[in-house]
Parts: sequence; C-alpha cells; structure tokens
Amino acid sequence: MSSVDKDLRGGSGGAGGPAGGDPRRWLALAVVAAMQFMLVMDITIVNVALPDIQSSLDFSPEGLAWVVNAYVLVAGGFLLLGGRLADLFGRRRMFMAGVLVFGVASAACGAAANSGMLVASRFVQGLGEALAGPAALGLIPVLFPDRSERMKALGIWGGLSAVAGAVGSVVGGTVTDLINWRWIFFVNIPIAVIALILVPRVMAESRMTGKSRRLDTVGALSATGGLVAVVYGLLQAAEHSWGSGDVLLPLLGGLALLVFMVVWEARTADPMIPLRFFANRTRVTTNVVSVAIFAAFFTYMFLFTLYVQQVHDYSPMKTGLAYIPLTIMAVVGAGASTVLMPRIGVKAVMATAFFGGAAALLLAAASFSADATFTSGFMPGLILFGFFNGLAFPALINGALHGVTGQDSGLASGVQTAMQQTGAALGLATLVPIAFRYVTDHIEDGTSPQVAQTDGYALAFRIGAAVLIAAAVAILALLEKVSAETRDPLAEAAEAATSEEAVDPAPNR
Repeated sequence: MSSVDKDLRGGSGGAGGPAGGDPRRWLALAVVAAMQFMLVMDITIVNVALPDIQSSLDFSPEGLAWVVNAYVLVAGGFLLLGGRLADLFGRRRMFMAGVLVFGVASAACGAAANSGMLVASRFVQGLGEALAGPAALGLIPVLFPDRSERMKALGIWGGLSAVAGAVGSVVGGTVTDLINWRWIFFVNIPIAVIALILVPRVMAESRMTGKSRRLDTVGALSATGGLVAVVYGLLQAAEHSWGSGDVLLPLLGGLALLVFMVVWEARTADPMIPLRFFANRTRVTTNVVSVAIFAAFFTYMFLFTLYVQQVHDYSPMKTGLAYIPLTIMAVVGAGASTVLMPRIGVKAVMATAFFGGAAALLLAAASFSADATFTSGFMPGLILFGFFNGLAFPALINGALHGVTGQDSGLASGVQTAMQQTGAALGLATLVPIAFRYVTDHIEDGTSPQVAQTDGYALAFRIGAAVLIAAAVAILALLEKVSAETRDPLAEAAEAATSEEAVDPAPNR
C-alpha cells in the first residue's frame, strides 16, 4: 500500500470502520464540532445582551455596534488566510492556536472593565475564529476519506452550525437575565480547555506536503487586506449612505486589492490561493449562494430580536426563549438534511431549503403586526425558518467542500466560512438599513412607531425572500449532482498523489 493511500485511510492506520479510517475519527469530530458550535454561537449570543452591556460599560450607541462589528470584521477578513495557514503549517496546530486565542480573548471579554477593553477583546476573539474555524472544518475531509461518511460528518457539522446560531439567542437571553452578561463569554472557556486537552489525543496532524510551505506573502496580504476592507465597508453601510466616502472608499479599495490578488495568484509560481480551486462549478455556486442565506438568516435574527423587544416589550430572557421553536426545528432540519443528502443529493436538498426559507420569510412578513400573539404571529415563521435553515447548512458545507482533497481542505473551509461572515455583514449593511429607513420615513409621515417598525421589518423580510428565490434558481441551474458515492481507495490515492496531498500520521507531533 502506498504511503498516500495509508494516510488517506486514517492517519494512524487503524481499522476503524467500513472505510478503514482512524478509529478516533468520530470522537475527533465531536471535539472540533463542539468548538465550532461555540464559535458560531458567539456571533449571536451577544445580540440579546447588548442593552445590558451598554448600561454596564457606558457604551455610546455608535460604539455599541462594535461589540458585534469587531468580531465580524476580523473573522471575515482573516478566515481565508487562516484556512491556508492550516493547509501549510498543520490543521491541528492552527486549530489549537485558534482555540487558545479564542479562549483567552473570551476571558478578557468577560472581565472587561470598560468599553475599549471589550471591543479590543472582541477583535482578538474574531482572530481566534479565523484560525480555528477553517482548520477544524478542513480536518473533516482528512478524517473521513470515505465519501459517504464524509457527507454524514459534514452534515453533522453544518447542522450544528445552524443550531448554534439559534441557540446563541436562547443562551444569551437566559444567561443575561439569570446571571450576568459577562457569563455569555465565560461559558466559552471550559469548551476551549477541553478541546485543547483532547485534540492532541484524538487526531493526527495533517498538512500539505510535497510542496514548499513558504507562505505567499503578497497573496496573503492582498487577500486579507481586501476582505477586511470589503467587510468594513459593508459594516459602515449600516450607518452611512452607500454613496458616502465612509462606505465607498473601503469597498472600492478592498475590491481593488482582491482584483490585484487574482492577477498576482495567476502569475506567481507558488500561490496562496491557486486559481484552479475556483474551477469547480459546485464549489463556486455554493459559496456565492451562502452569502444570500447568511444575509437572510442574520437579518431575521437581528430584526426579530428588535421586533419583540421594541414592539412587544420582551425582556432579554423572554426574547431568548422565543427562539426555542426555531432552535428545535433547526435540529430537525439538520437531521433531515443529513438523511436526505445521500438519497436525493445535495442539489435537491439545497434548492428545497432555499425555496422553503423564502416561504418562511414571506410568512413572517405577513404575520408580523403590532398586536400579534406569539402563537399565531411569531411561531409559524420561527418553525419554518428554523427547519429550512437547518436543512440548508449541511448541504452548503457539502457543496463548498465538493471535490476537495486534503491539499486544499483548509482553503475550501476558509472560503466558505468567509462567505458566511460576508453574508452576515451584507445582510446587516443592506436589509437592516432598508428597514430602518422605512421606519424613520413613515414615523415622520405620522405613522405610529410600532406600526412603522412592524411594516419596515416585514419589508426587509420580503426582500430577503426574493434574494433566496434568486439563489435557489441559481442552485437549480448551476449546481452539479453531488451525492455519496462508493469509495475507490486506489483512485483516491492516485488523485491525492497527483495533488501532492498527504497526511502526517504522527498523533502527538
């Protein structure tokens, strides 16, 4: 057996199941997935606690936005670099470095004595995600060489991501009301410590071999700088008009850097982001439509929170508990996605999820009113939106990693996660301001604030639904058929050898 084939079978060579993979692979998945759950949850867990944070640390209204923006900016900007660093220097190593950074930053957030310390710590938290998230997801194609098992593992991963986004609001509201807002950060620390202890024991190191591990500095700087500038421009659009210099300068500057990066990567001998990576139609389409669904998801979560707190006077805890139906249905949807993908394919599941998500947004827009009750006004939209987002996320992860070998798994993970963060920022920069401007204009015209808010948020949901429908049509038109196929170890070994991919089998190196 060739060394490449041996490595693809599981790193340490154990016969751990039908695919001959590492017998520790499912435990390894549990560890990295638990950490990923915390990373995703940390994006939404803060939202419900923002009023308490503002009063506790004396934030200005403008400064308070940076409790969220600081995390999104650094994570979105550095994810691509983090993914490639994992490929080059070791996925396990970068995952552990990211977890350590994230855990320390979480402790600093919880202990923040003033607003500046909290915002600075959130910047560092975002860097921790940028290092840990792509490395963790990039480990899955290496841990699960069998395509059927890989699809199941990626389905579990995507499902947990969908659930984590919803659970964040529940946990944030409950912890803020019953204990203190600081504990929404402290809860990250035990998970980080457990991950740091277990990871060296349950998974081998893996990285690209057979090629220079020298980082393409020009490509890294231009890609990271471009993404940071684009995300910053999108975040500024939430507060300034699209024609202002605050928005246009970073957006145009970031796009110019990304164009330069593409030209550079096409010419350099050892690119950080090989352009061949983008030749796969399914991967490219999946990453593009990911922007749409994450824009819709985070817009819904943000506006629903404001709606129930401002229009219906919900407390933080009651707001968090209102998300329980969405959370439960996200679990159900993720489970259905994992079962359905091997049977009907990723394309069918993904298109169904996007059309269903659009229907859920339209239902939410139609049922919102100033005098709506939870059962008749909120719950139907929460149930549908939770289910179809749970259905979508595992399919998105599978599509984004379609055809990826160990050589580019970190890169593929970084691209997908960066698109998720970009989608979140884009939704908050476009759909939310549309809702706010509608509210402001109609209040000035004499409409009551509650009615104006309800109608403005419903308008944003209808636009989000149109975006999801357009994305679903693109999925039907462009996505290839992706399904779980029977593994051919010799063919995969040949493919990996051609790609110069290998896995370092030493578990504790």
